[in-house]
Parts: sequence; structure tokens; C-alpha cells
Amino acid sequence: MAKRKVPSPSEAHVEEDSSSDSDTDMLDVDFEWFDPQPEVDFHGLKTLLRQLLDVDSQLLDTSALADLILAQPLLGSTVKVDGNETDPYAFLSVINLQEYKEKPVVKALIDYIIQQASTNPALSRVADLLKTPNNSTVGLILTERLVNIPSEVVPPMYRMLLEEIMWAIEEKEPYNFSHYLIISKTYQEISSTLDTGDDRPQKKKKKEDSKQVFYFHPEDEVLHRHAIAHGDYAYIKEEAEGQADAKRAFQDLGVKPRGHLILLEASEGEATVKALEEFLRPA
Repeated sequence: MAKRKVPSPSEAHVEEDSSSDSDTDMLDVDFEWFDPQPEVDFHGLKTLLRQLLDVDSQLLDTSALADLILAQPLLGSTVKVDGNETDPYAFLSVINLQEYKEKPVVKALIDYIIQQASTNPALSRVADLLKTPNNSTVGLILTERLVNIPSEVVPPMYRMLLEEIMWAIEEKEPYNFSHYLIISKTYQEISSTLDTGDDRPQKKKKKEDSKQVFYFHPEDEVLHRHAIAHGDYAYIKEEAEGQADAKRAFQDLGVKPRGHLILLEASEGEATVKALEEFLRPA
């Protein structure tokens, strides 16, 4: 039984590439939300975690991280289109960093976040909070979706998470958080290297490379309004040569991803979810 289902297929659209470079087909689909299922979701969650963490996923045990998410099946959601026995197209979950700090995968993740947050002054509150939590309890929110899945699937996952956390607290479970920390991704456009060495005249490089930041997750702009800290960081692992061109957003430009962190006070949870629901309300 699904936790929730989009009531009308017209409310959810999936983009599908056509044979033409300029055309995109739109498919109407029904999305269903499920509790994480250890028996069927491991490989799908691991794939989405690797996508979320990008090249730095090589530095962390994504198998153990997927197992930890699946060990708390009453907290968090997956999104599917063909029933519960299929791989998830999206997921959202939360991990209590203080409760699980002795687990090797969580310890490594905390160390990684502190290291990366320390490279950006805008993220100093994140680094300080994880170094000396004192009476704070941080819930790490992990969420990702396949690239062609619409952002409208996100607000129901956050709404259900708030409800599940409330129920867990009533049952004396360790989910009474003081803060939420969200791992996300941004990107910048950079010059393509595909034409390097060609005899064709090159277009003037766009003011070196663009400094404008774009969001893989549009909802991040809403989360920023309620955040006490947010900012980017460069990945530790170097991308393979030509990888930016493999992620090209436009014909002449490559894409360089960066990690992104958003810190919110838990007291802002309800207002934040309401803002997400308003911003991403289906047309």
C-alpha cells in the first residue's frame, strides 16, 4: 500500500528525451510514495546516494549509508511509478548524527562535512555545530531524485517526514532535532573542451568561466530563505577529464558540480515545508 499517490496523472510530468536534440517529450505518470523497503530499495538508494554525493561518493561507504537509511523504514519516503517492488525514482530520509556518530559511515560523513564546511566561511556555523554539538541534535537530511523527475514530488516527502518525526517523538524515539542539515548540489557553467585543438574559430571565452550558481534542486532557493547558513564547497575528488562536458547544460558550455549545505533550525520546519508546498504547487 502506497503512503500517498498523486491524484491526477496530469499533475506530474516526466521529461523524456526524443531523437531530436531540441525536442523533449512529456509523459504523464502517477507517482506513489512508499516507506523505504530493505528488501527492494538497496541498489536504487545506493545509486541515488552516489548521484547526490557526486565524485566524493568514492570517499564514503554508500552501501553502509543505504543500509542505515533502510534500517529506519518508518522514517522517510521513496517515490516510485510502477509499484513498491521497483527501484525508487527519488527518496528523502533523515539520520540522527548524534545517535549514530559511533557508526563508521556516520563518523566518516561527519568528518567529511566538517572538512568541507571549513573551506567556506558561510558554512562556519555548520562546522562549529558538528565539532561541538553540546545540547544540539542535528538531523542530516539526504534527498535525491533522478534528473528527469519533477520537483513537485519533493514537498510531499518533506511533509510526511515532519509527520513521521512527530510520531517518532511521541514514541520516545531519538528524533527530537534542534537543527536540520541538508546535503545538496549546485553547478556552474564552464567552457567546453570538446573543440580544443580544432581549426575552427573559437567563441570568445565568457568572462573566463561563469560565476553564476545554478541549482540541481530548485527547492534549495526556498530552503535558503529559512536557513541560518548555506553555501557551496568544492569536491575533494577531481573529475575525470571531459566529465564537465558529459554534464553539458548548453551546447557551448560544460557543467561543474559543487557540493552544497543548508542548515536550518528545526523550529522552522513547518514554515519551510509550507513555503515548499507553495513554491512547488502543481500547475
